[in-house]
Amino acid sequence: MLIAQTRQGQPASPPSVVSNPPRVFGAEAPPTTYFNDPDVLTIDPAFNALVQPNASIARLWTGALWAEGPAWNSQGRYLLWSDIPTNRQFRWLEDDGRVSVFRHPSNYSNGNTFDAQGRQLSCEHATRRVVRYEHDGTITVIAAAFQGKRLNSPNDVVVHRDGSIWFTDPPYGAQIYEGGETRTVNRELPTNVYRVDPSGRVDMVIPEEQVPDPNGLTFSPDFARLYVASTGKGPGDSGPGGKGEVYVFDVGTDHKLSNRRLFTACTIDEVKCGPDGVRCDVDGNVWISSNAGRALGYSGVTVWNPAGTLIGRIRLPEVCANLAFGGPKRNRLFMAASQSIYALYVATQGAAPG
Repeated sequence: MLIAQTRQGQPASPPSVVSNPPRVFGAEAPPTTYFNDPDVLTIDPAFNALVQPNASIARLWTGALWAEGPAWNSQGRYLLWSDIPTNRQFRWLEDDGRVSVFRHPSNYSNGNTFDAQGRQLSCEHATRRVVRYEHDGTITVIAAAFQGKRLNSPNDVVVHRDGSIWFTDPPYGAQIYEGGETRTVNRELPTNVYRVDPSGRVDMVIPEEQVPDPNGLTFSPDFARLYVASTGKGPGDSGPGGKGEVYVFDVGTDHKLSNRRLFTACTIDEVKCGPDGVRCDVDGNVWISSNAGRALGYSGVTVWNPAGTLIGRIRLPEVCANLAFGGPKRNRLFMAASQSIYALYVATQGAAPG
């Protein structure tokens, strides 16, 4: 086997997201790995058990204005995501890689997931509500208000094994670009986290004071913990504003949350890797999308063990907004990153569908 050599006679490193010229990710890209992808970085040796050898980061599609809310549909074997500014949802089919518009208009949807019955749940910015698409095509409104006041702009949504639906409600959808109608923001509620009981009752479970501007959220595999990302201030936000951190709570049998603590400040090498989407694998490791702005090489995904220690990173050439495990075995990580969708096979599985 012929291996490229450097001038010093050492094996050449494959190109990375920080190489010059920059790495190519699409279908036309040359081979990028000798064994492990150069942009999948092990920080702690424990991460090696989660890395799939010979698996490369692949750009599946590009063309969005702001890709968000990836969710895997097991029955249809497709990936769904939102392109918020274009008011569309897209679908990638696993069998042939075809991408098509799935829903237009989407009411400027953001986060998506699927429940245990395979029904799609979406957070809509324009209508300020969480909805469920039934199998017959009808729409059920899950939540649009709390105590008689309209929600801000539901952002991300997860389903508990008891059938309850949990979602965050920051103010970002008030931006004209993401579904707001005017530059004047009509805020009626603080930025809280809510739980919708299977009976339909809406309860506030995390107030703004505990997690300002809540964004992505996920449960641990045993549903004993809830992780919530707290991001920066949105338009018209008069509250405390998030600082780009992730908090974790214990989930009681009464559905109440307790023991709030900082899970991670998402700062790596003194670079703020702003969190957005959050997912757990079956061992309880926490995979968090990273928005590092112009800090090249720090946007993508950060991976933390249950104790909050950084164990690995995935570098992408674009800011990553959200992520989801999918594929028939839930061992493929899909990443919605600005204009594109990326995917990477890993040596673990997502904790739950969606």
